[in-house]
Amino acid sequence: LKAIHSLMDAPTSSPLAQAQTQAGVQITLKLMATLTDYLPQPRQGHQILLDIAPGTTIQDVVERFRLPWKLVHLVLVNGVYIAPDQRDTRVLQEGETLAIWPPVAGG
Repeated sequence: LKAIHSLMDAPTSSPLAQAQTQAGVQITLKLMATLTDYLPQPRQGHQILLDIAPGTTIQDVVERFRLPWKLVHLVLVNGVYIAPDQRDTRVLQEGETLAIWPPVAGG
């Protein structure tokens, strides 16, 4: 009986609970124009909710979806432009929105 009480009084921060809180990050991924075809189903238009590992960079996401680098032109995180030289080091955080556009020509 003593053992049961000590288990009940133990902190609720079990290894399983810790693993669940550290397990993943969820972002919104938006692939615009012709890049939309690279999104898996089901999707809502041009975006999906995406579970990623902590420490995932923009480059990791581009590679995961096998986006051709020549089509990864304009990259925004939460509406802020991310330069090409920062895409391999910019770590995505919980709740952020990553939007990627291909080169667009118009007239």
